[in-house]
Amino acid sequence: MFEDSKLNWNATYDVIVLGFGGAGASAARFAADNNAKVLITDSAPEGHEGGNTRYAGQVISSGDNLDDLRKYYEDLAFPLSYDKDLMETFVKGLYDIPNYLENYLGVKPFIMGKHPESPVSKALHFMAHEYPEFRGQATHELVAVHEGVADSALWKNLRQQVLDRADKIDVLYQTPAKHLIQDPATKAIVGVQIERNGKLLNVKANNGVVMATGGFENNPEMVENYLGETSLNPIGSLYNKGIGVTMASEVGAKLYNMNNYESYGIFHGLTPKPAKGQRSQFLPFDWPAFHQGSLIVVGDDGTRYFDENEIHRHGHIQDHGNWRVPLAQRHPYVVFDQKKYDELKNDKNAPYPEFLESVVKADDLNSLAEVMNVDADKLASTIKDFNHFAEIKRDYAFDRDADTLTAFDDGPYYCLAMVQGLLNTQGGPVHNSNAEVVDVNDEIIPHLYACGELGSLMGRQYNGGSNLAENLIFGKIAGENAAKEKDVESVKVDANTSASVHEEGLGSDVGEEHYETNDNQYIGKSTAGMGNEIVVRVTANSKDDIQDIEVLKQSESDDYGLKAVKELPKEIVEKNSVDVDTISGASASSKAIKEAVSDALKQIK
Repeated sequence: MFEDSKLNWNATYDVIVLGFGGAGASAARFAADNNAKVLITDSAPEGHEGGNTRYAGQVISSGDNLDDLRKYYEDLAFPLSYDKDLMETFVKGLYDIPNYLENYLGVKPFIMGKHPESPVSKALHFMAHEYPEFRGQATHELVAVHEGVADSALWKNLRQQVLDRADKIDVLYQTPAKHLIQDPATKAIVGVQIERNGKLLNVKANNGVVMATGGFENNPEMVENYLGETSLNPIGSLYNKGIGVTMASEVGAKLYNMNNYESYGIFHGLTPKPAKGQRSQFLPFDWPAFHQGSLIVVGDDGTRYFDENEIHRHGHIQDHGNWRVPLAQRHPYVVFDQKKYDELKNDKNAPYPEFLESVVKADDLNSLAEVMNVDADKLASTIKDFNHFAEIKRDYAFDRDADTLTAFDDGPYYCLAMVQGLLNTQGGPVHNSNAEVVDVNDEIIPHLYACGELGSLMGRQYNGGSNLAENLIFGKIAGENAAKEKDVESVKVDANTSASVHEEGLGSDVGEEHYETNDNQYIGKSTAGMGNEIVVRVTANSKDDIQDIEVLKQSESDDYGLKAVKELPKEIVEKNSVDVDTISGASASSKAIKEAVSDALKQIK
């Protein structure tokens, strides 16, 4: 809680939404639709907002049988306790997701179970029923805004809903929230302190503050304290640093679900270890060659610690009858021999061609152990035992499928450094079915709301698409309730702490942009990438005579997306055509570049 002996308000809004991800965008949109003047602040720069919603698979949990949904989510939550009313609100929201997409997002929902022959439906069939042994699973469903995944399509729609309401919603990028401002007498939340261009500003909220700041994946101290881990690497947004947890704690909110997180990748959520500060480029777990043959995974001591052929469930694997994310190893490695290396190198199903560039080769096991910083004798014993299991066709350590066991050759050997991928945390302040945050005594903190992954109700087990559904369902509830006019007396800050109030807003970082052109120059745009809009300026004498392509605006990822931004325009100019090969690992970014250039070329008469 921020307190000062003399508090000046720099601006006033009806509703302040902290965080411009899926939950925050939903809350702001519905607050605006209920006649509120809204401010959204986000710590990320433009093009990198969106939280984990931007990077998620874009599929949303649903189901066409309400009773089945109740049973399935009861079993998913078991054995943790949960708010029954909150769960019922969520389950009814799940049931209504197709209508939600059609009524509020203006799309015809793509219900995967109704399109079983679609490549998308086939690829994600397992995720529609991640826990097939649970009650009610058969009618659980995945829904998307179109027939596509991992393309930010849901996020782009949610963002556009906000932009379409620019007259009611101001958006500030690179403006992190610092503290909630709480009336010392009523305990109502009356505003927020934010940081803008290095200056602290106090912004008054007439009706409510919605916290939608996501989790704490990028806060090593919180990850260590709450998850008990020191070696997890984020897969999603790099801007979720747990400020919502800190602010909620300051005003006395109760916290829950703090030790639950989801993972993703191969095996039980492992990803190739990236450079420090970079998002993990995860491997898909449906790459058969990487689960079978003369290949094992070892932990910090050089021994195996799970069945490498087991398919995980968002990082959860079997632990004596329970599904848990295993304790993360500090430096796990995938180990394989020459024949497996050759197989992987020639495998057309490899997720991206640069995958093997990080593999380290060693002539013998002693050298390999030195590279991996593990005990050489233990590593040798692990390989010896595995070869014996392969010979007798029985894995006595972890019962891996006998058909997947192949003995190692006598060198050379290869290893690939891995890290446990952290998809998202689930913990945060407790909120009720009205999205109202409660304190440690279960009393409502007036005018404070929370939604999204900041205090998610997802517990011990998790089915893909549930968090995105939660964003939509409780984002709407939070926005609508925050927009309701409040009793003036309950938001009146003590006279000793309030000096002046500015009724004006702070303006918005979202606005119309103009780009200059000269003769034979044309502006083209596309929103098909993973970032926000891509804008190019094409110089061309005709549609068949492209002279130059300048990328004026883009916010693609710093890895493969940026590679497409740099290389593809040159290739298009060189070939004098947009019919060029997509950059591997950057299909969405490549599509956006080509679409933007095509958009510019269409303007040539």
